[in-house]
Amino acid sequence: MAQEKSAFPLKKVIAAVIFALFSLFLATVVPSREIAWVTAMLLLTIYLFAFEVVDVDVAAVSIMVLLGLTTLFAPLMGIQQGLVDTNLLFNGFASNAVMSIIAVMIIGAGLDKTGIMTRVAGFILKIGGTTETRIIPIISSTVGFISSFMQNVGAAALFLPVVSRISARSGLPMSRLLMPMGFCAILGGTVTMVGSSPLILLNDLILASNAALPADQQMDTWGLFSVTPIGLALVATGIIYFVIAGRFVLPKTKSESSTVGSNTTKYFQDVYGIDYHLYEVYVPAESSLVGKLLDEIETVNHVRVIGTRRPDGDLRIGPGALMRDLGIDAQMSLGMLTSPEDIKHFVKEYGVELRPSLQTFSESLASTKAGIGEVVIPPGSNLVGKSARDVWMRKTYGIAMVALHRNGETMREGEGIRDMPLQAGDTLIVHTTWEALARLETDRNFVVVTTEYPREESRPQKLWHAGFFFGIALFMVLFTDIRLSVALLTGAIGMVLSGVLKIEEAYEAVSWKTVFLLASLIPLGLAVETSGTARWIAEQTVSVVGGMPGWGIQASIAALATFFTLVMSNVGATVLLVPLAVNIALQVGANPAVYALTVAIATSNSFLIPTHQVNALIMGPAGYRVPDFMRAGGIMTILFLIVMMVMMNLVFP
Repeated sequence: MAQEKSAFPLKKVIAAVIFALFSLFLATVVPSREIAWVTAMLLLTIYLFAFEVVDVDVAAVSIMVLLGLTTLFAPLMGIQQGLVDTNLLFNGFASNAVMSIIAVMIIGAGLDKTGIMTRVAGFILKIGGTTETRIIPIISSTVGFISSFMQNVGAAALFLPVVSRISARSGLPMSRLLMPMGFCAILGGTVTMVGSSPLILLNDLILASNAALPADQQMDTWGLFSVTPIGLALVATGIIYFVIAGRFVLPKTKSESSTVGSNTTKYFQDVYGIDYHLYEVYVPAESSLVGKLLDEIETVNHVRVIGTRRPDGDLRIGPGALMRDLGIDAQMSLGMLTSPEDIKHFVKEYGVELRPSLQTFSESLASTKAGIGEVVIPPGSNLVGKSARDVWMRKTYGIAMVALHRNGETMREGEGIRDMPLQAGDTLIVHTTWEALARLETDRNFVVVTTEYPREESRPQKLWHAGFFFGIALFMVLFTDIRLSVALLTGAIGMVLSGVLKIEEAYEAVSWKTVFLLASLIPLGLAVETSGTARWIAEQTVSVVGGMPGWGIQASIAALATFFTLVMSNVGATVLLVPLAVNIALQVGANPAVYALTVAIATSNSFLIPTHQVNALIMGPAGYRVPDFMRAGGIMTILFLIVMMVMMNLVFP
């Protein structure tokens, strides 16, 4: 708590210094008030993103609203009109980029609903065996291919259960497999123009820049496979890097997750050191337990009650059926999950009878109906910042949390885990019914990594329907002149109409956080371009690096984009830097479209620290620490810049 309290004042001090320097800067250098105010908006955006004062989507929407309000306060600001025309302020929500991202998310969810990931896992195990140097290239190249046509965090989330299953069956630690998978998911986003948000957004930013350029300087937009040679080289670099250097840079953590759903506790003992078993106790009339509340006895005694039966035959099974304010009655039977030591203490403390085996709950708590599972809190989950008690997880989601794994440490029931605010990357060890766990697989607030539990296959009969409409969308993108968003939405709505997805599932598949982030930042990019801010910053930058050769200036832009994407969202970095890169290119006589593409690709260079959504997703299940990313990601960052620059100059001389 001390660190948390000291961090916020530090942010305020940094902000004060930034804005003090900016005020001095305004008074002496900036050529116009419009540029001064747009630059202020840029600094404010960078600050909000870099220090995470509020969620990134909240920051983006706030900046959009402030830009709109400048129309009202223009006289007070000393400018003739607002920084952005309010008639154009919300155009981002109908932009080609935003609609394309929505469609890509729906198509990805449709492919996943058919159970294709299970088939992929089986195929990898069949041809890869149990050798790390064979499995890593297969997993990484497969994820790289998938992420080239869908959002990389979505590809990583889809493949997390696949990697978990492969780890469980092959005996290879997840920490040796998840980082190559995650890095190649990020790299795969550079293979096509629909693989990552920055590349999807790029053509819209180019068109926005064209509006402010004379006809002879306007840029052509990029085609779907314009970046493919560069992206393939980057993916190949990532695979080769981990095959050759993986033994040195990949950690082998002792705190990673496993994925075998079972009613046994061997996995619990091996991975977390928690020896939990199922027990059944009978509550006699003279027991001091009578009259106590369920929540009270669980918190104090380190037990989890997962089934009750009253004398009248009222049977309640699973967390979703048990309320925390449930009272304990005489002659009630309780099904419990706890350790041998804790059950002995519980029996002695309350005078209950421990039955030698499950009797009342032998059928209802059988391994075919309930057991232990693992779920991960992904970036963007609505549960981040909330505790299990806040959301009443037992009632709302039907899961009883018995342990929480975070940053290499496992905390158990009785250590206050139900009151801890959840963080992205947390692994929750839960007891639940398989029916409830199956429901969580469609809930965007969780990524279920337990794969081997009894459940019906999603919709395998719809595999050909999903493939057909995905093929139609791809055909339209490749061989027609129709807008990217229309082509992709054709595939998305086709999956809904054919029954691959229900419309509710399609809505749930969309990360609305990403949509609002992207759409809300587009007006800022428009303001940077139309106010002359991008041109002015470009002139200042050229004055510093203008003496360098063209490749040196381009490399400087790539390095700047790499830095920005480590401290803020890649979408935000792209919106801020593309207009700058275009204007720098015009200043030095280079191809502005290539410089803009340099920014959009370099914003995928997010390996050094776990700020990227993919890295945050895999951090918990694999038990990674920040130094693990710095060790493996530092080299990958340098390789990325080298390979990108070489390929950019070969493909676009």
